Amino acid sequence: MKVECQISEDCSEPGAVLHIRRMTPAIAKAISLLEREGETGPALFGVRDGKTYFLTPEELELVRTEGREIAGYDSRKLRYVLNGPLYELEEVLGSGFVRISKSAIINLRRINHVEAGFNGTMELVMKNGIEDYISRSFRKSFKERLGL
Repeated sequence: MKVECQISEDCSEPGAVLHIRRMTPAIAKAISLLEREGETGPALFGVRDGKTYFLTPEELELVRTEGREIAGYDSRKLRYVLNGPLYELEEVLGSGFVRISKSAIINLRRINHVEAGFNGTMELVMKNGIEDYISRSFRKSFKERLGL
């Protein structure tokens, strides 16, 4: 796809014109993203395979620290390296996410199931199959968010 961007200080409001043969899901997503420009909070970007991707919170299932990196996983288990500390990402992700430990935040709408673990922890499995644990110190707030 050919993309052209013209930057001009005379432009009072940004606009876009797309010349397309047919509407595709990718083009519809791009249009939706452009229409929401300026409405949402800080942008969320992830790096995968040397490329930077714009991510929406709905796309992510799990965000956690892995060594010195903050990793976000989508529904296909694709891993993105996110920028910023976990507490800032928690604010950007919004109310659909909940912290389950000092090192992980999950998308409540993408939980597959939860089961009791050892030592008061709970094991959590996301719809993409990734597993993590809800630590004892975050178990009460997690249950409150689920209404349990």
